[in-house]
Amino acid sequence: MEYFHSVRLDEDKCKGCTNCIKHCPTEAIRVREGKAHIIQERCIDCGECIRICPNHAKIAVGDGLDSLDRYRYRIALPAPAFVSQFAGRAGLEQILGSLLALGFDEVYEVAMAAEVVARATRSFLDGYQGKRPLISPACPAVVGLIQVRFPALVEQLLPLATPMDVAARLAREKGRAVTGLPAEAIGTFFISPCPAKITAGRQQQEGLPGPDGVIPLAAIYGDILKVLAKAPAYPYRAGAAGYGWGQSGGENTSIGGRRLLEVDGIHHVIEVFTRIEAGDFNDIEYIEAQACPGGCVGGALMVRNPYLARLELRQLARRLPAGAGELPEPGNNLATTPVQPRAVLQLDTDLVTALEKMRRLETTQALLPGLDCGSCGSPSCRALAEDIVRGEAQDTDCVFVLRERVRVLAEEVVELARKLPPSMAQPEGGSNSENQGNSNQPEPAGPGRGRSPG
Repeated sequence: MEYFHSVRLDEDKCKGCTNCIKHCPTEAIRVREGKAHIIQERCIDCGECIRICPNHAKIAVGDGLDSLDRYRYRIALPAPAFVSQFAGRAGLEQILGSLLALGFDEVYEVAMAAEVVARATRSFLDGYQGKRPLISPACPAVVGLIQVRFPALVEQLLPLATPMDVAARLAREKGRAVTGLPAEAIGTFFISPCPAKITAGRQQQEGLPGPDGVIPLAAIYGDILKVLAKAPAYPYRAGAAGYGWGQSGGENTSIGGRRLLEVDGIHHVIEVFTRIEAGDFNDIEYIEAQACPGGCVGGALMVRNPYLARLELRQLARRLPAGAGELPEPGNNLATTPVQPRAVLQLDTDLVTALEKMRRLETTQALLPGLDCGSCGSPSCRALAEDIVRGEAQDTDCVFVLRERVRVLAEEVVELARKLPPSMAQPEGGSNSENQGNSNQPEPAGPGRGRSPG
């Protein structure tokens, strides 16, 4: 199966430093021949490698403003966290209006769709009798994490569309009603705080459309700053509940309930999901999980300091009404398809062969030092053992195994150097090794040696 990924490698900048392989939550990166390589089946586009790379060799590829030219009517879909990048410099209406100055014809706040999803989520939870806790699907990196590392939890993902997809569908319907244009002439563009949502926007579900394009916020940040001061005012419709989704805890606040848990930061999410797989958290009604620290305000494609952005978003929300005055009816726009696990951990499609490879993997891992240093280009000793069994690495990629092999080889060479074939005569006065050790003996007389002149 082919996957689209927004996260890419700039090979010219990559130094093979192994920082990325140590922080990737799904062990999707290897360093081979001095360059990082991304394993497509395992990558969840969380952006951790972008965040951690000291050489800026990881990048996110999305759409540009030139994509607007493909459509007659263009609608911007700013994420709730979008306004946090400019709050304090201008009011909300002016921030939204800056998108019109960039060439959009209309703005549809994803915060409005977030309020629609929150209302539907509360209704779903009130009638839900299945396995708990349910997990929010709003963060596509978290959904990818479940597919790759926690496949048993896919059945606990809330079966509702995300605010991004709902906003795109509602905006397209509104655009058709206002303009009379066919759906294919109307373009909806999500302004994304992270690479995972770029990927989610591209990997649309069959029959359930999302946005027509996804523009990285960082790509237009400078353009917005240039027009912000003179941008026309655009009236906002969403309230504090919707814009709260831009930071960790905002989703739960808008849903409301007794036992709602929020967790942010991909490695903290892994800890919680590990506990859920072990049978804990059964008393939790719903979990809001976000891969980025602090939520979307900490996205890898954001520009402003995440702590300052979070402060500005909170202050902006305090000046807004609690919720939208009137929410649109979602109709069929909340529909989604069941999430399926990714088949990324198979050693082989044949069960017997896979079991044999697993035995070899365990044996190989036992021979490795267990230090998980990353010098081999794999993130851990177990990952290296897996790569060896798959034929993608060899045991001497481990510097400790290589050093031991060199030591043994050197000892064998020294031992061979002390031996002579039986057909060769030993030097007079003892063995070759004995003569080598008697370095104080005078040299034997010979032509020009030991004779006095004349």
